[in-house]
Amino acid sequence: MTDHDHPSGRRTACRGRRCAALIAAGVLLPLPALTGCSDDTRDTAVATSQDIAPAPRGELKNGGTLRWAVDGMPGTLNAFQSDADTTTTRIAGAVLPSMFTIDASGRPQRNADYLDAADISTRDPKQVVTYKINPKARWSNGTAVTAADFIAQWTALRGKDNAFWTARNAGYDRIAKVEQGAGAHEVKVTFARPYADWRSLFTPLYPRSVMGSADAFNDGAREQLKVGAGPFLVQKRDAGAGRVVLVRNPKWWGEPAKLKKIVLESLPGDKRAAALANGSVDVAAVDQVAAKRVASARRAASHKKAGDGNAAPPGDKNRSGAKTVAAENAVLRDYTIRKALEPAYTQLALNGSSGPLADDRVRRAVARAIDRQALADTVLKPLDLPSRPLGSHLLMAEQYGYQDHSDALGGQDTGAAKALLADAGWKSDGADRQQAGERAGAPAPDAGPADGDEDGLDPSDDRYGDESAGDRPDGGYDDGADDRNPARSGRGHAAPPARSDQEGVRPAAAEAPLSFTGAVGSEVQQSALLRQSASFYKEAAASEKEEAGGDTESAAYAKYKRYKKRAAQALGAAELIETGQAPHLPGSGGHPGALHAAAERRGDAAAAPQPAGHKEARFAAVKKNGRPLTLRFVLPDGAGSQQLRTVGRQIATMLGKIGIQTSLQRVSDASYFQDHIASGDFDLALYSWPGTAYPATDARPIYAKPQPAPDGSLTVEQNYTRVGTDHIDQLFDQAASELDEGASRTLMAQTDARIWAAAGSIPLYQRPELVATKKTLANVGAFGFATPRFQDIGYQK
Repeated sequence: MTDHDHPSGRRTACRGRRCAALIAAGVLLPLPALTGCSDDTRDTAVATSQDIAPAPRGELKNGGTLRWAVDGMPGTLNAFQSDADTTTTRIAGAVLPSMFTIDASGRPQRNADYLDAADISTRDPKQVVTYKINPKARWSNGTAVTAADFIAQWTALRGKDNAFWTARNAGYDRIAKVEQGAGAHEVKVTFARPYADWRSLFTPLYPRSVMGSADAFNDGAREQLKVGAGPFLVQKRDAGAGRVVLVRNPKWWGEPAKLKKIVLESLPGDKRAAALANGSVDVAAVDQVAAKRVASARRAASHKKAGDGNAAPPGDKNRSGAKTVAAENAVLRDYTIRKALEPAYTQLALNGSSGPLADDRVRRAVARAIDRQALADTVLKPLDLPSRPLGSHLLMAEQYGYQDHSDALGGQDTGAAKALLADAGWKSDGADRQQAGERAGAPAPDAGPADGDEDGLDPSDDRYGDESAGDRPDGGYDDGADDRNPARSGRGHAAPPARSDQEGVRPAAAEAPLSFTGAVGSEVQQSALLRQSASFYKEAAASEKEEAGGDTESAAYAKYKRYKKRAAQALGAAELIETGQAPHLPGSGGHPGALHAAAERRGDAAAAPQPAGHKEARFAAVKKNGRPLTLRFVLPDGAGSQQLRTVGRQIATMLGKIGIQTSLQRVSDASYFQDHIASGDFDLALYSWPGTAYPATDARPIYAKPQPAPDGSLTVEQNYTRVGTDHIDQLFDQAASELDEGASRTLMAQTDARIWAAAGSIPLYQRPELVATKKTLANVGAFGFATPRFQDIGYQK
């Protein structure tokens, strides 16, 4: 979900490739454990940077169609336009020349299919790069790939002609001239200013028929690409059917494509589990639901072989449903899950434009309160991927040259965080305990309802009713439980199968008001919050009654009675836990210690009820001039964002330990990025950035110091935290101009350390990448950094 407009609403040209590759927070989320997902014949060692089932071309069949799920129809087929997306990039990689590709360690490599050589031939007085084009390289219309194509692309992208609606011109704006060398297959590129990331240029390379005029650039290549020069060509873009069909290029001079056809199918993430179950796709990046479904099918097959006797008896009313599940399992057993660390990372963004976070001491305090290792464990350990927090804003953990520079800020240290707050004037009033509504991790007492919930969480709303264990995919704990139901996300007791307003049964936390969203653990606190809501509705009921002039029981009064009753039940449950007499609840073993152990296994030990005798810590809020330090934490509301919200709640709890209150606000996925992140309407937020092989160029817009625009607005480029310094900008500029690769890496390391010290964004963990593929497919899956080699993808013999 890419945004190219800065907060003033004026269109800006993104200078970095990340402009079209921003990963919205609600997409590609951390996933739960997948048991038995991998092919039995695979090496048991887990690939961390790539998992594509590599196989020699000789072991693959010639022919076949690959149906590949993509997020949507490409906005354009011109990768240099503002609405280019990941599907655009995938198509371009299959049908257009790439001068350099990226390997699994994130390093650019010359593509021998198109270049015989490419080097810096002169450094003084000007940098000159000489390209020697493979003489066999030809466009599908029969014309050769020549210097004329390079010249046309530079002319269109250099940024001198506003008639070309370009999204980015980074690097091309540093070129003084592009000319033919000794022959049509030699190109000399002379730079006005040195450019370290010159290998990023002319990839993809479009034919001069596209780049030669503004009309062709702006409109001609949006919906069709008549000419290509890759192992595949675009045969058809069918918007009605939601697919793009790629076919073998008969004029391809390299090793021929193994597949006859690739069909890119537009398929939203929430539809992919069903598509896998009916076998309608062959490759799909998957979410937790689809991945667990594949794992479940594998387990079902193992149980059947073992004769576990779980088949439905003849005549059973569930027999039809069991047959359906069995049929789906038979299809799903043909898939495997490829997993690796994705070249992308999730960060905690701190908006430093105003408020308490404008003070760098407060930002550093927030950063040092966060246990990044615990957050990485939550996301990566269940996948058996390396669980370590990411230590760089600019390079991924598996990338060449990676170094951890988080020491520039300092590790997790509650004492140091409190000292930073005190230095900034935010101090505790010295109380050992606070009222329940102000304890660690709790939302601000005056926090208003989140967007879309005008009067808080309505217990009568069916969306928030209890969910029986049988409704969940694993028959029990839902790893991706919606955080509107704390009972389902592992907090407190397991939810009882009956409605929570039955006598003698502790209510599910889903019945708490929305202001309870950020609170965890304590029944005492829950009771207090419920009583607060009861009081609110009592006042509302009295007001309604007075206005109505009668004794009719209003909806507000009914809510008041329900909340009052649940408050009493919650307080009673708290007393039982404190004395070790907790009632028996499903999954608890009837003992609070068992409840704690069960929650701990679920990765939510901090939120679990504690064994008898345990006293939960209370933390005093820090204040300045009598006002508590409260930060608004904006999180996406979509069904696919559950785990992100789980991470957000953990962060809120960690901040509570140093006296920072958080008001958790959930907003729709559709408005999350544009209306909140890009516009700066947040204090804290979670979203992700992709990694890059060219950080000096691509990362600069993300961390550049915001600059005043002529109209008085602030141009932030892609720096949505609004935190930057002149020194960081200077280091980026120096690194981009340093032609010595070692010296450039050193400058990038210094830049990263400065970004850490500024504490505008805190990298948390590198995200997992899960891709479901047919087991017979090779050379496709979780690519990591590596550029797909489309001609080598195929089916095993």
